[in-house]
Amino acid sequence: MTYAIIETGGKQLRVEPGRFYDIELLSTQPDEKVTIESVLLVNHDGEVTIGQPLVTGAKVEGTVMRHLRGRKVLVYKMKPKKKTRKKRGHRQEITRLMINSISLNGSILASEEVANATNADNAPTKATVE
Repeated sequence: MTYAIIETGGKQLRVEPGRFYDIELLSTQPDEKVTIESVLLVNHDGEVTIGQPLVTGAKVEGTVMRHLRGRKVLVYKMKPKKKTRKKRGHRQEITRLMINSISLNGSILASEEVANATNADNAPTKATVE
């Protein structure tokens, strides 16, 4: 199993090819390719490459699926016995990103097509009893 730990939007995420993740808003259009080069760690079949702080030559490529807004967070401030109350809400703008491939030094370690093929091979099949 191949995965990478990337940094985007001030947060660190563990990403795998063929999955989508909700990250901080990116200034790109939907169906546009994105390359993230701030990769902190790459694990490929038990072989771990750790950066100091970044792995040189590592890239994670993805496609922006859509932009959306997160759940509403309510902020309620109150001072007791003073009749002072403030109720504010906030919804974070987020981008849904589909991870296509993880590459290291120009060679693709894992891609979405390979991940889907291995999942289809390992899927349980119905055995007919006659």
